[in-house]
Amino acid sequence: MDRVIIIRYSEIHLKGKNRAFFENILKRNIISKLAGITHKTDFCYGRYVVSDYAESDEQAIVSKLRQVFGIFSLSIAFRTTASVDDIYEAAKIICPKSGTFRVTVNRADKTLPYTSVGLSAEIGGRLLEYNSSLEVDLHTPKSIVYIDARDRNTAYVYSDSIAGAGGMPVGSAGRGLTLLSGGIDSPVSTYMMAKRGLKLTALHFWSYPYTSYEARKKVLDLAKILSDYTGNMSVIVVPFTEIQEAIHAHAESNYMITLVRRAMMRIAEMIADVNRCGCIINGEDLGQVASQTLESINVTNSVIKHTPVFRPLIGFDKIDIIDIAQRIGTYETSVKPFEDCCTVFLPDSPVTKPTIRRAEANEAKIPNYDELIVKAAHNAEVFVIPEK
Repeated sequence: MDRVIIIRYSEIHLKGKNRAFFENILKRNIISKLAGITHKTDFCYGRYVVSDYAESDEQAIVSKLRQVFGIFSLSIAFRTTASVDDIYEAAKIICPKSGTFRVTVNRADKTLPYTSVGLSAEIGGRLLEYNSSLEVDLHTPKSIVYIDARDRNTAYVYSDSIAGAGGMPVGSAGRGLTLLSGGIDSPVSTYMMAKRGLKLTALHFWSYPYTSYEARKKVLDLAKILSDYTGNMSVIVVPFTEIQEAIHAHAESNYMITLVRRAMMRIAEMIADVNRCGCIINGEDLGQVASQTLESINVTNSVIKHTPVFRPLIGFDKIDIIDIAQRIGTYETSVKPFEDCCTVFLPDSPVTKPTIRRAEANEAKIPNYDELIVKAAHNAEVFVIPEK
C-alpha cells in the first residue's frame, strides 16, 4: 500500500477518437507543473496518478495541480491491490473514528471476482465489526469511503475530492494573443481563455513617460501571477506614445479613445500574425465604459481584417469579474495605483456612438499614421514570463 494522488480530468471524457490528443497534453502540463518535485506520473484507465513523492511535498503538489486547467478533481488516496483484504486495510485508515459513513465502490475492472454492491457491503460490514462507534447511513453520511478498482489489479481508497481548475488543457485549442493592461478585466479574460485551452501570448501598450516603469512592471507582475495557470507566457510590450500624441494633436478630442482602440487592434492583428496566434482576446464588458458600447465595439472591430476577436467578459457584471480576479490572485495587483495608457489624454466627453466613417476621417488627419502603426509594432519589446 502506498500513498498517491489521483487526478480526474474534466471535459476530456466527452471527446471521441481524438481523446488521446487531449490526454497527452494534460499529462505534459501536469509534468511541467510539477517540475522540480521528485515524483512519478502514470496514466491509468481515465485517471492520472502521481506517486513516489515525499510526503512533505504532498500539499505543494496538490496546490500546483489545482492550477492546471483540464483537471476536474483530485484525491489523496491509498493504492493497494484489488484484493478484498488489502482494500479493507486501506479503508480502516480512511474511515472516520465515529459517526455515520457509507462505502461507495466504482469497479472499472469488470474482471474482478466481486460486484460493486458486493464489495461495498463486504467492506462496510468489516468496518462495522472493527469499530462499533460507526453507523451506516446510505443517504446522508458524514463520511464516505470511496473505493476505485481500476485495471491491472489495482484499487484506490480515499475519502475526499478536491476541486480542480476545470476547463481544457492549455495548448489543446491553439494559440491566442491576449491584450493585457494593468486593470482588473484583462487578466480575468486572459485566465478564462487559458481555461478553454488556449496557449497565450500577451500584448501590452506602454506610453512612457505618460505611464511609468512601475506601470509596466505591474503588467509583468500580473503576467507572472497568470503564468501559474497559463504556463510560460511571452509579454510583448508595444511603445505607444507617438501614436497617442499624434491622435491627441490631430483628431477630435471625443474620438480619441475610439482611435486609440482602433490603433491597438491594428497592431494586435499584426503581432498576432507574426506570432501565429489564431485569435485576439480582450477584456471588454458591454456597456462598462464609453469604448465598450455596441457602436464603439463595432467601430473598433472594423479595422480587423481576418482575425477573430474573443471577448469572454462581454456579458459579465463588474462584481462577477472582481470575484474571479480575487479568486485567481490578480485583484490586489490590478488595483495598484499605476495608470496604463488607456488613461492618457482622456477627453471630458468621449463619444459613445461613434461611426466608422467619422473615425476614418479623423485618422486621415494624422500625418504618416500608417507608418506610426507599423513602427510601434516593429519596436515592440518581448519579456518571457516567468523569467529564465
